[in-house]
Amino acid sequence: MSAAMAGVVTVSYGSEGVLDGFFSSLDAASALPLQAVVADNRPEAGAAVRELAERYGVTYLPMTGNLGYGGAMNAAVRSLSANISWVLVSNPDIEIQAGAIDELVRIGESDARIGAVGPLVETDGEIYPSARAIPSLRMGLGHALFANIWPSNPWSRRYHSDNERPPRERDAGWLSGSCLLVRREAFDAVGGFDDRFFMYFEDVDLGYRLAKAGWRNRYAPSAKVMHSGAHSTDEHSAKMVLVHHESAYLFLSSKYRGWYLAPVRLAARIGLSARAFLVTRVFNRRR
Repeated sequence: MSAAMAGVVTVSYGSEGVLDGFFSSLDAASALPLQAVVADNRPEAGAAVRELAERYGVTYLPMTGNLGYGGAMNAAVRSLSANISWVLVSNPDIEIQAGAIDELVRIGESDARIGAVGPLVETDGEIYPSARAIPSLRMGLGHALFANIWPSNPWSRRYHSDNERPPRERDAGWLSGSCLLVRREAFDAVGGFDDRFFMYFEDVDLGYRLAKAGWRNRYAPSAKVMHSGAHSTDEHSAKMVLVHHESAYLFLSSKYRGWYLAPVRLAARIGLSARAFLVTRVFNRRR
């Protein structure tokens, strides 16, 4: 491995139940000392998080309030030492396989154009599709409208087309923000995460902007992490459904921003609102 220095940042929102597993996996994840920071989006109840951070030698960084995932990650990255050239951005409910950070850095260092490297993410024994194509309007709307009523539709198949077996190292449009390594130079050059995305799609947007700026997003399944799933939010709640679809609209409207694309943005708004309505109704019936 090269002499590159690596940092690790994560965000907590009442995450003390999973942070022990995350922090304890760091020692074996890299042969080099790591500078690690946990940004606490719920500092008013953060005593347990602070205690865990102190136990593992991790810097505890309380936020002024709940800044969302991207906003808190940006603050954590800014707090790292200037000599940190690679940063592992990770959910707190991740456990990193031995040597995985070193493997990600090795692949990132193989080409100066690589701006982000994503590991294989395993959830409940299944490989999560964590390296995908940037969604187009047609793909996004088709998937949004038909995924629940016509699962085999061509737009959803395209959306999930990255789910190949066995997984191979390759470039991708975007990498899952649940765990990815970013070249700090590239991350800083594009302004980090867009903190308008409170939750969801901030990783899609980051991958899109990195690629537009000439950087590569590289999927590296030779590095592996285990993801226990979203703990700090109920992913199936009506509120989170609405937040997800609002973020999807924000991304598509940012991508298709010209005045002459106003009808396109309207179509996106109608399609995503319709899907949010349908999914929310299904959720409420199950309660």
